[in-house]
Amino acid sequence: MSAKPTQLRDYITKYTPLSDADWAAIASKFSKIEFPAGALVLEEDKICRYLYFLESGLLRYYILKDGAEVTKYFTEAPYCFTSQVSFSAQIPARESIQALEPSEIWQITLDDTNALLNLPSWSTFVRKLIQEVQYYTEVILQELQTETAEQRYRRMLHEKDPLLKRVPLKYLASYLGIAPQSLSRIRRKIAEENRT
Repeated sequence: MSAKPTQLRDYITKYTPLSDADWAAIASKFSKIEFPAGALVLEEDKICRYLYFLESGLLRYYILKDGAEVTKYFTEAPYCFTSQVSFSAQIPARESIQALEPSEIWQITLDDTNALLNLPSWSTFVRKLIQEVQYYTEVILQELQTETAEQRYRRMLHEKDPLLKRVPLKYLASYLGIAPQSLSRIRRKIAEENRT
């Protein structure tokens, strides 16, 4: 492999120390692929064959419900991602993953992912990553169950979430569980409040 995913090394070392030998073994298993904006990284009903590292770009996970796309969440670089159930069990994915921006992605197969588990650093990284994903999933589910779309949008504004500037409104509205027109009304309401 001519290039190495150096940002991935930095990313892994946020979770666990990484020796040069371990890094060489890990880096040798990854290959790079680029996706233009709008391209599908994974299509619903296809088997997810890879664990990915998003080096640059922005992704959207969505499902089809009654013929309409429903945005589940977004992934910003740098981050590892996959369709967890599809990848682990090698069954068809229930969601699609789309590049919203031109995206540089590194990928590793399930066999190589599992073979690397013999390395304590990789094993620790994967375990901590899974724990982190589970935590964020619980946070999202709790927000969906306890907050209105307006409350979630206001929190995103308060936290200066960069997604607000990067994600098209139709996808942001879908993520919040409302129609684009409802998001426009919420935005107008907040703008009027800020003027007074």
